Amino acid sequence: MTPISVYLSSAYLAPVSYYVWLYASRKAYIERHDHYVKQTYRNRCVIAAADGPLALTIPTEKSATLKCPMKDVRISDHGNWRHMHWNALVSNYRNSPFFEYYADDFVRFYEKKYPFLWDFNQEICELVCDLIDIHPQMEGTQEYKMEFGPDERDLREAIHPKRSVGQEGHDFVAEPYYQVFKEKFGFLPDLSIADLLFNMGSESLLVLQKCIRTNFKIQEL
Repeated sequence: MTPISVYLSSAYLAPVSYYVWLYASRKAYIERHDHYVKQTYRNRCVIAAADGPLALTIPTEKSATLKCPMKDVRISDHGNWRHMHWNALVSNYRNSPFFEYYADDFVRFYEKKYPFLWDFNQEICELVCDLIDIHPQMEGTQEYKMEFGPDERDLREAIHPKRSVGQEGHDFVAEPYYQVFKEKFGFLPDLSIADLLFNMGSESLLVLQKCIRTNFKIQEL
């Protein structure tokens, strides 16, 4: 199977499978023109916590229209979420092997106010790619596309909190790796990329490679 171009939704500290696609694909188009939908990875990530998987959700401002394009979604300051999210990352990953190594890279996203969710998500994504040492060709979409060619795949709704890893559309298997609460809960698959990075550091790339199904050819970078 030759490398393809993929269309992905914007995502906040997206799950591991999202970064598998960024690594393996020829080019990734990050959707800017889809209608914003709550309870998705657009404004939510899932990390490991002492009581099990924990969802961290970014509050957004209510739109004047029912169907707001993702590119226009504004972040709300409601609930002091930046402080809460950063505290959650610190409290649950401070004992992980690489948290202190990466903490300064991440904390700035919780100190600066970003007006728009898409911009916030994309800047974190670009940082994570640099830290893992993958270099995907990414660009925001210019319109909402409905039809796709044979060398393109629409994954905008395939990577979703309500879809299990390994379902059709993923070409992804959850390769186990060390996690801080693994002895308590067992391996938790497809958590936020932050979980992989804080636990595995520079070996995160090796995990991404092992997550790709054998029938999917990796794009040479």
